[in-house]
This record gives sequence, C-alpha cells and structure tokens, in this order.
Amino acid sequence: VRIWEIQNNGTSDGTKVASGGADKAGRMFDISTGQTTQIAQHDAPIRCIKFVEAENSSPIVATAGWDKMLKYWDMRQQTPIATVTLPERAYAMDCNHPLLVVATAERKILIFDMNNPTTPFETAESPLKWQTRTVSCFAKKDGYSIGSIEGRVGIQYVDAKLKEKCFSFKCHRDSTNPMEALVYSVNSIAHHPVYGTFATGSNDGSFMFWDKDARQKLKSHTNVGGPIVSTAFNGDGKLFAYAIGYDWAQGYKGNTGSIKNTIMLHAVTDEDVKPKQK
Repeated sequence: VRIWEIQNNGTSDGTKVASGGADKAGRMFDISTGQTTQIAQHDAPIRCIKFVEAENSSPIVATAGWDKMLKYWDMRQQTPIATVTLPERAYAMDCNHPLLVVATAERKILIFDMNNPTTPFETAESPLKWQTRTVSCFAKKDGYSIGSIEGRVGIQYVDAKLKEKCFSFKCHRDSTNPMEALVYSVNSIAHHPVYGTFATGSNDGSFMFWDKDARQKLKSHTNVGGPIVSTAFNGDGKLFAYAIGYDWAQGYKGNTGSIKNTIMLHAVTDEDVKPKQK
C-alpha cells in the first residue's frame, strides 16, 4: 500500500491510496470522497503495487503478482496498458522513476528503465543466498538495496561501471549466545530522499539507519513491540513511518492475534540519517 503524501511536492496530490491483496484485485481509495474503485486484476494474489509515473504525468500504477505477471495500469482504463511475463512469482518491487526493480521467487531480479517498461535491461540473480523480502531503489536512481530472510542486505548498482561498488552485509542478528546466533529477516528497506542513507526494518522488532557509502550503521531503534513489516520516509525525509504486525515468519500457526497491526511515526533527526563526517 502506498499513501500519497499530503503536500504539493510536484509528484502526488495526497488524495489516493492504492492497495493489492490476496483477492487478486488492485483497488484505489479516494480519500476526499471515501470511494473505492477496482483498478487492477490478476490471476493470483497481487504481492506488489506502486505508482510508477514520471513527474507531472498521468498516474500509472504497476502491479506484480504470484501469477508471474507485471502489469501497468492507466487508472482511466479497465485493461492494462502493458504486461510483462516474469520468470517467477513476484516477491518485492520498487520504483524511483525511471528505475523499476522487481524481485521474484528463485532469487531473480528484473531491472527496468521506465522509458522502455516492457523489456528489462538487466535480469540478474540476487547476491543473497535466501528468499528475497524487499527491494528499494536508491535516491540517486543508480541502484537498489535488497533484503532477505537471512538477516542480510545487498547493495547493488545498475551501471556496469559501478558494479565494483556492490557489496552485502549482515544485520538484524542476535549473537549474544556464542553457541547459537539468531537470524531475523529484513522485511523492509527505505531510502532517505535527501541524504541517500537508508533504513531497514526487521521481524526482530527493530529498525536501523545505515550509510551505504561509508558502509556503517548510523543508529538503531529496538524493541518497538513486534515485527516491522513495512517502512517509508515522507517526501522531505523528516518523518519515518513503520508498520508493526505479524509477518508470517512462523506460518499460519504463529498468527495468534497477539500482535496488533499498528502504524507508527518516528520524527527523523540528522543523528538518525545524516552521513557522519570522516
């Protein structure tokens, strides 16, 4: 789900929410009127939905699902304006126009230039060994971060000249017991729109801020009350939102109802996200 920011920042009008779910439908909720309209349809659950239009253009929504399809929708039409067959089920997607990244099952990654949205300019394999949970495009649009269930993040650049800067690192792990390290999934990654640093949210109940260029952690916030399933910065990076809820890490039997679905707002400071001076 993406909520358009209620500010005039040139890219969104703050009036609409898009969502996709297990009912195979994508819907648009108009905040000003309270009306809901179906805008997308798949043959299996919709796992990802994003606004992908360029600035000052008509709204375009991309949906990716477990039917191994990526579809682009003009909300004024009932049929997709373009479709792409994916190699596997979609697990994560992000767009920072013109860069769009889709991660699928079997650790596949498809990278698109939205000037040619139906043909990936690169198809790659995740640098991480286990199932992908999240992807997030860099603020500079020259790469993306990818997180997995193994408590690890990969930093990937799309320009062949920058590939040597790619790296991966461990995070969200508990090594207090030397005989048994606990590994938690990285459920969400969000990049700061101003500084280009990024946040990770995990089912260990913590979120952390990182500087990928300096390869260091900036700050940690722990024990928020449950697994973090989604994160996002607002347009100017002064607010950080994170959602707490059950992330299905323990299957349906683990869904006891003890974790309340909650959306929290964190006031961002420079200490959280500003790169430290060397």
